[in-house]
Amino acid sequence: MKTTPDTQRPRPGADILRTALRRNVGAMTTGTLLMGLYQAGETAFPIALGLIVEHTMQDRSLGALGLSIGALAVIITTVSLSWRFGMRTLQKANTTEAHRWRVRVAACGLQPVARDVDLKSGEVLTIATEDADQTADIIEVVPLLISSLVAVLVAAIALGLADIRLGLLVIAGTVAILSILAVMSKRIGASTREQQARVARAGAKVADLITGLRPLHGFGGNQAAFLSYRKVSSDAKRQSITVAKVNGVYAGTALALNAVLAAAVTLTAGWLAFGGQISIGELVMAVGLAQFIIEPLKLFSEMPKYVMIARASAERMALVLSAPPVTTPGTERPAPGGDLEVDCVRYGALRQLKFQVPAGEFVAVAVYQPRAAADLASVLALNVPPDAYEGTVRVGGQAITDLSVEAVREHILVNPYDAEIFAGTLRTNIDPSGTGRMIPEAVEASMLTDVVALHRDGLDYAVRDRGANLSGGQRQRLSLARALATDSDVLVLHDPTTAVDAVTEQLIARNVAKLRRGRTTVVITSSPALLDAADRVLVLNDGVITAEDTHRNLLATDEEYCVAVTR
Repeated sequence: MKTTPDTQRPRPGADILRTALRRNVGAMTTGTLLMGLYQAGETAFPIALGLIVEHTMQDRSLGALGLSIGALAVIITTVSLSWRFGMRTLQKANTTEAHRWRVRVAACGLQPVARDVDLKSGEVLTIATEDADQTADIIEVVPLLISSLVAVLVAAIALGLADIRLGLLVIAGTVAILSILAVMSKRIGASTREQQARVARAGAKVADLITGLRPLHGFGGNQAAFLSYRKVSSDAKRQSITVAKVNGVYAGTALALNAVLAAAVTLTAGWLAFGGQISIGELVMAVGLAQFIIEPLKLFSEMPKYVMIARASAERMALVLSAPPVTTPGTERPAPGGDLEVDCVRYGALRQLKFQVPAGEFVAVAVYQPRAAADLASVLALNVPPDAYEGTVRVGGQAITDLSVEAVREHILVNPYDAEIFAGTLRTNIDPSGTGRMIPEAVEASMLTDVVALHRDGLDYAVRDRGANLSGGQRQRLSLARALATDSDVLVLHDPTTAVDAVTEQLIARNVAKLRRGRTTVVITSSPALLDAADRVLVLNDGVITAEDTHRNLLATDEEYCVAVTR
């Protein structure tokens, strides 16, 4: 079932920000109260100094001085503790929220069947890290924004009590500063979005180059690949410089405007004190507050920039999180130990492909055209949405469109010929979940025993990223061991032995047939050893099944088959 145009509109970044704020209301409320208390304490310090000067001049006693020192100590303690616990609360909520978004983006990125995202894996990685972190920063931005506003309002009220003109000056100046900076922050948001996109493209290019590193070495394309990456990286660098310039102008303007307002308050207070309209103590308070409000004003004026950055990151996350589903998966689960049926499937090089593998049978599919083999593996692996091809694929008698993606993946495993090897150990590659019960059997069946025995650490031997410290045959056998260790009801292997020698291939074929006895197994291959080990062979030529028999009977009766598989 295809999605409608309405469901294809991505969820706006504003919704993501609202979600983040809504589920952190408690932490943000606590953090806002503590940070507000911190800012109020900071504001109270110059006010207290002014009152101390005012009263000490009237009552010059050690008791009054001691009381004043005690009051200042209380204020300093309040400022210190409120900042400590307030920031701890906010940063914990920020980190937790970033973790939630990283997990969600990763989950969507790992569901290529259910999501149609026009982004490369490197870009998704950037979104799952940098953009998730910057989106979660909104958890800290809002409380700091409110607490800064509290500080400015308290300062304005205190100055207004001394003289209404001082209070109005602070309020009018703050509004003017924020109005100017709000306009400038829009450009920061646009520039940041472009920067994030270019950095993500550079990351995607690196991921592509690393994946194709061996082929690049093979035909000497290293230099061309380097120049290609250099161009993409240079574009990201230029945009980053542009963003830095915009941020520099923004920060400089904010600092200058804040300094102008502080100077205006100081000069106005001095003029009022000179005219006898405010006392010396009020002058000290006004000068102290004029210096103090620079910090909350600076923080307050930077908040629009951080809001725009968080909004830009949230919009990029929305590309992944709210991408419309390619299809709507079902909710049913297949019966355990069921058969596999491909009914009139037409996709790519496949033309009305039809065959059935009963439960417990070991079937080999000899494919004459490599493209058809890849297309068949993609359809069975659910890398192709059901509405992108004609026909039906059934597992346990139920069409996969009626089954949930999770249920299909639990029931049927398709191991590609180019399966990834991950950094870790031999054990973690064979049993990523740590719950496997067939690791020894899988190691033996895949003939990985020599690799395990070769190293003192055995299965705990460290494997580098993409199996860089393993040979091609070792990587392929490790991938096969991982597939066998799952002991899935239906196992599909695509060319599992192309990188191993003939003797090892013969042993693997016998071992796989023995280990998988009674379990449904399909091997897409041209290997004589695997074809001979299968219960029967299906010949796939020009997209359809053209012959069906045992390997040895086909060798004796089908000349084209004999030429295709004999080596």
